[in-house]
Amino acid sequence: MKRVLLYGMLVMLFVLGIESPALAQQENHQKLYKQIDQQTEEIFDQVVKWRRHFHKNPELSNREDETAEYIADYLRDLGIKVETGVAHTGVVGVLEGGKDGPVVGLRADIDALPVKERADVPFKSTKTTTYLGKEVGVSHACGHDTHIAMLMGAAKILTDMKDELQGTVKFIFQPAEEGAPPGEEGGAELMVKEGVLENPDVDVIFGQHINSQTEVGKIRYRPEGTMAASDRFVITVKGKQTHGSTPWTGVDPIVTSAKIIEGLQSIISRQTELTKAAAVISVGKIEAGVRNNIIPEEAEMIGTIRTLDTEMQDIIHKKIRHVATKTAESMGATAEVKIEEGYPVTYNDPELTEQMLPTLQGIAGSEDVILSDAITGAEDFSFFQKEVPGLYWFVGGMPKGMNPSEAPPHHTPDFYIEEEGMKLGVKSMVGLTVDYMNQYGNQ
Repeated sequence: MKRVLLYGMLVMLFVLGIESPALAQQENHQKLYKQIDQQTEEIFDQVVKWRRHFHKNPELSNREDETAEYIADYLRDLGIKVETGVAHTGVVGVLEGGKDGPVVGLRADIDALPVKERADVPFKSTKTTTYLGKEVGVSHACGHDTHIAMLMGAAKILTDMKDELQGTVKFIFQPAEEGAPPGEEGGAELMVKEGVLENPDVDVIFGQHINSQTEVGKIRYRPEGTMAASDRFVITVKGKQTHGSTPWTGVDPIVTSAKIIEGLQSIISRQTELTKAAAVISVGKIEAGVRNNIIPEEAEMIGTIRTLDTEMQDIIHKKIRHVATKTAESMGATAEVKIEEGYPVTYNDPELTEQMLPTLQGIAGSEDVILSDAITGAEDFSFFQKEVPGLYWFVGGMPKGMNPSEAPPHHTPDFYIEEEGMKLGVKSMVGLTVDYMNQYGNQ
């Protein structure tokens, strides 16, 4: 009955030529989104050029010097206040709007990966460098080149509407999302440490990731835990060296390691409440011995832990220590376990997500904004979200009509992004910024 009465009132207001506040707001939003659409189309050729420039000139974590210089020069040309050298090679731009209001942070990561590119594109990376003592190819095999270009496009549009902005925008071009080199600090954690969310203090932060297995024109999101915490472990197993022909005269750390690896998988399959949240333990490297006929004294395994729930994270850490040490003890060996906490859970503030969902739906269309399952990949955007409310989403980069199972995944030589997908990324960054400011700015 209430819905019928409301509808009747809206009809009456329309007949009388009186516009309701709700209808006026809806019309204003539609005008805004049309304006953003038009501006995105006007600059899109330039966005593509930026993306291809960065794609051809990738740089590894904490080594993004030329990338940072290119970004900083562009922001200065727009008249944006620029700070460089943040967290080694990060660039931060501050755009003050014409009216008072909140400070909105927009983040893009800028580093590439030690992956040799195989994708057949005319702007393919042919760059090589030395990484951990090895000669490697370098490429933007995770799409960070598109992230830079999309945020540069958003910076252009937001600068053009500067006088109407009800607040301040802080553009955060972050290095080392893929992890700083061994022995170095970097990424979002170091940016936070160095005060990137202060002066002016950021009220809310938005970030996005292109996705090679999501169709162009679609957005995927999830409130609360959307990407996993990522922790690194090292287990050192010590036995007793002996001749390979007489294993009974020693203690075999390799066989012991095999038993530990099997036990680690049982933690997930038999001791973890997977209906609550997903979790993963993977051993990525094991090293031991020098000859075929010598049982070595020591073996070392290195792996990753992925969790989406902090309580489960603590429990799994304890179980890894217990399984490793007790399994080694049962074999006559010893095990030392070191766990290094890495990226926290990428946690989308539920209230902020609900508040900004209509904006994403207005920009992309409700049917193309998809509530998704959490994933066990990790993102250091989570360090920003630990300090201020944040929203992180995925924007489609897969050619329309393609089967996602056939699309090359991220971090692989054949990784490919359809550039048309960047349009939605530019629009999302701009739309969320303006809508948030309009809700909290001084009218």
